[in-house]
Amino acid sequence: MENETNKLSAQSVETTPDVAGIIVNITGCIPQFKAPNCANNCLAFKYRQINGACNNRYHPAWGASNTLLSRWLPAQYEDGINEPKGWNPDFLYNSFHLPPVREVTNKIIYASNKDFQEDVLFPHIIIEWGQYISHDLAFTPQSITKWPTMWGVDCRATCDKHKSCYPIKISTNDSISKSGCMPFYRSTAACGTGDENIILGIPSTENPREQINTLTSFIDASTIYGSTTAVESKVRNHSSIEGLLRVNDQYSDHGRDYLPFVDDTPSLCLQDSVSDERIECFFAGETRSNEVSSLTAIHTLWVREHNRLAKSLKNLNPHWSSETIYQETRKIVGALHQIITIQDYIPKIIGPSAFHQYIGEYQGYDENTDPSISNVFSTAAFRFGHATIPPTVHRLDSDYEEHSLYPNLLLHEVFFRPWRIIKEGGLDPLMRGLLKQSAKLQTQEELMNEELTEKLLVLNINGSMDLASLDLQRGRDHGLPGYNDWREYCGLPRLKTSADMKTAISDLNTVRKLMELYGHPDNIDVWLGGLVEDFSPDSRTGPLVACLVAKQMKVLRDGDRFWYENPMVFTEAQRLELEKHSLSRVICDNTGLTHVPPDAFLTGKYPDDFVSCDSVPSLDLQAWKENTDEGTSCGLPVKIENGDFVLCSGAVLIYFCYSGYCLEGHEELVCQGNQWSTKPPFCSDINECVEEMNPVCHSSATCKNIPGSYECLCADPYKLAENKRTYSGQLPRASIASIILVAILLASWAAMSWILVFRG
Repeated sequence: MENETNKLSAQSVETTPDVAGIIVNITGCIPQFKAPNCANNCLAFKYRQINGACNNRYHPAWGASNTLLSRWLPAQYEDGINEPKGWNPDFLYNSFHLPPVREVTNKIIYASNKDFQEDVLFPHIIIEWGQYISHDLAFTPQSITKWPTMWGVDCRATCDKHKSCYPIKISTNDSISKSGCMPFYRSTAACGTGDENIILGIPSTENPREQINTLTSFIDASTIYGSTTAVESKVRNHSSIEGLLRVNDQYSDHGRDYLPFVDDTPSLCLQDSVSDERIECFFAGETRSNEVSSLTAIHTLWVREHNRLAKSLKNLNPHWSSETIYQETRKIVGALHQIITIQDYIPKIIGPSAFHQYIGEYQGYDENTDPSISNVFSTAAFRFGHATIPPTVHRLDSDYEEHSLYPNLLLHEVFFRPWRIIKEGGLDPLMRGLLKQSAKLQTQEELMNEELTEKLLVLNINGSMDLASLDLQRGRDHGLPGYNDWREYCGLPRLKTSADMKTAISDLNTVRKLMELYGHPDNIDVWLGGLVEDFSPDSRTGPLVACLVAKQMKVLRDGDRFWYENPMVFTEAQRLELEKHSLSRVICDNTGLTHVPPDAFLTGKYPDDFVSCDSVPSLDLQAWKENTDEGTSCGLPVKIENGDFVLCSGAVLIYFCYSGYCLEGHEELVCQGNQWSTKPPFCSDINECVEEMNPVCHSSATCKNIPGSYECLCADPYKLAENKRTYSGQLPRASIASIILVAILLASWAAMSWILVFRG
């Protein structure tokens, strides 16, 4: 009877899109990605989709954006469904309460800006690359409820736990705030998981709360290109015949490009207090590009690299269409991200022994490997880098000395301040600082500096935040199992006593404080436990973090059909050229720097350990020169209006239309003899306003079709949201009443379903 009730409930929701939409809006959950039917044309095997779908032809959703973070161990919630660790004051773990996360910060993690050791091996840029590549792999949005009048309160204005709020308790004498708490939004639940599926009448004990990764899992440079067609469209320069990305049309960096600004202004980025001139947030393929100036610099570097390569490819293959150049360049840039990460970055972080044990040599694409990002990797293991961030961002002159015009800055002075790049010297001083200055050495006595634990800036939240507390609370929010469970998962011995702990953590004071706070090793949060372990030989992580990071990297490599080493992706000549390239070469080609370290991820003294850019190897794009003799008997394909084509080979091409247009005619043309198999297709405008099942505009608005798109014309009391498609503002009373009525009916229906289930 239970199974039948569940089937009926699910079917009812699936067949009523309006009700399903109301449920999504009321609960604030994120719908999971529905796997599409994968295309079988030649492009499907040549270029990856922007949203990561169909990378695996048998499991099209694996690694795609808006899919679940994978679980390597079952989630642990205090009610088995939804409530995070530490939620219930009476809940005990091995007879102990979990310590408040801010108390853990104050007693174990906090370190003064003055009390940190420089890493003698690795420079600041290796930390920035870790942050940058983590933003290529995962992002989980927070639960900012869409209907605060019906579901609780604004999490910024309360210290009480609510549906979406899990505030971080702090003592009244804590210097960071006098309110008694720091605001904390829970990560948005995937629809149909945790308590989000109670309204559907589905018993949720079998389906605890899960979180969504809104990005593609793959190392595919989605930081540049985005993980959705909408973002990809916004980063591209569609008027370019060279397949270029958009750049800033107001400012330049000594003739070199900056990222474009966001469209919606005024933006939230902070402004120069001594100037009335506004500098808006930069726009990139990933939303966090403005977090710190050094991260913005890496984003800018790669947009310049894309455009540099694209122009060179156009000169090399003048017959290539804009789309072909864009896709080929994107493919090259994605491969360079893979090479820099797996060959140059990861071995230094986890050490050669762990790399050999968990990753090893590439054995080819494995269609049975799920490349999805794991919850523990995103939420805990790969956040080890937070303990290696130095408190200062250095800006250096051409002699790699402190800049006379642009002095060094504390970290909190570069949060969300793009004006500092445009008005204070551009990229070059920042890049020199990243290359020469050391990263912070992670030690058990000095885990995270006060710039991050006392002065972290989060937009939309007044006051300072504590990154360490946020990391700990996020792990509890996601239901991550404890430290010992993950050690066991990695084949490491469980630590049961203080004596056992000392075998993994040599600092006795740290062991003592851990046991005083947590009571039992099983209770320790996995992020903190992994962080304080002794480093493995020739690495910057302990054995637990090394295991979790390495296992994730292996599945990202082996489960990616478009991994650069797969023989089907590049020719052997192209692969050899790609492997010559390096981050140092990218810096040489896209900044004013003339001397760099041969390996950007190794600390060196200037000028002894730096080399001229003239001696840094680069890839020869001749390996991408196309043989124009093949298929030329048919002549060049005809360009179509509002669309383009991509050559799959000299004799086969695929036509497509831009967003908002529909292809009429044959998609694929083949060169037969001296003529193409059929006439070129054409692109007709899609009238989105005639869609009845899923209207593009709100029912209160009038839809106006325009070439390639549409407009939603609304009247009071509604107003267009930032995406120009949905609506925000005060709902009419009748609408609120209708929604509440539907919610009550659904809740009643769910309750009856539960009663029937349990009685059955």
